[in-house]
Amino acid sequence: MTRFNYGRRRIVRAGFGLALAGALPLTGFARAADDAPEIRVYKDPDCGCCSAWIDHLNASGFAATGENRSDMAAIKARFGVPPTLRACHTAVVDEYVVEGHVPAADIRRLLAERPRARGLAVPGMPLGSPGMEAGGRREAFRTWLLGADGATVFEEHPA
Repeated sequence: MTRFNYGRRRIVRAGFGLALAGALPLTGFARAADDAPEIRVYKDPDCGCCSAWIDHLNASGFAATGENRSDMAAIKARFGVPPTLRACHTAVVDEYVVEGHVPAADIRRLLAERPRARGLAVPGMPLGSPGMEAGGRREAFRTWLLGADGATVFEEHPA
């Protein structure tokens, strides 16, 4: 018969090792949350669709926070959003401006590609865009890349 000699030290070390191994996946999740791109959203305090867009960003892995402002026209001018491409809220992520109901996937692509541009814009409030969901109804819209020489289509979103 084989005799196992489990001393107190060996049991404590094994328990510590198991506890550490069990904690490793949790530290991975914490690190992923810390690495979430931070987005500051400037919005009118009475706008519900802005809050819905912030929820969309957070559900998509961003760390989005809203800041209620009464001077939205000044905010848009400060970040160089052309009047023809303005929407209800303006956000900043890294060095980019994000105007309107831009899908999180477009923002991720912007951050991955890092083009020389001011940012992205979805002008107006297109039905079915993130934050403007309406029971499955949607209209086609474009995400525009705000370049130094004007805006170009960054992504097409069909109806």
